[in-house]
Amino acid sequence: MRALDDIDRSIIVATQGGLPLVPDPYGAVAEALGLEPDLVMARLAAMQADGIVRRIAAVPNHYALGYRFNGMTVWDVADEAVEEAGRRMVGLGFVSHCYQRPRRPPYWPYNLFAMIHARDEATAKGLVEDLAAALGELDRGHQVLFSTRILKKTGLRLT
Repeated sequence: MRALDDIDRSIIVATQGGLPLVPDPYGAVAEALGLEPDLVMARLAAMQADGIVRRIAAVPNHYALGYRFNGMTVWDVADEAVEEAGRRMVGLGFVSHCYQRPRRPPYWPYNLFAMIHARDEATAKGLVEDLAAALGELDRGHQVLFSTRILKKTGLRLT
């Protein structure tokens, strides 16, 4: 991984709390830093390609949007079927995060995680049923762990 220069560092510090909510966010960042917008976008793209910046994306506050039933569904799927199961889940269009994690037997048999969001409990349970139906025979057991509070929603911060 390459070292950050002063320009890269200034762009990261200026954007790590989020892009400005204006029609031209890159232009606003560029203006604040005394740079050209094309340079800001090119530097961000290069940092993303180099793995310095993982992603540039919106991070919604589901609670503020009325989604009170946010559940991490956990699934026991044969290890060789995890990719297929993940594709089936994501293909439904309502899973916001889907990833594989190691099991921790004998207490934790689950290796596939998928996050769902709903405004009410009945809808959330319906989404879990839809996931189970999509997995069919691949589902060897599952649970839903509903959020009770908002935890950290930020990444590493440079100063």
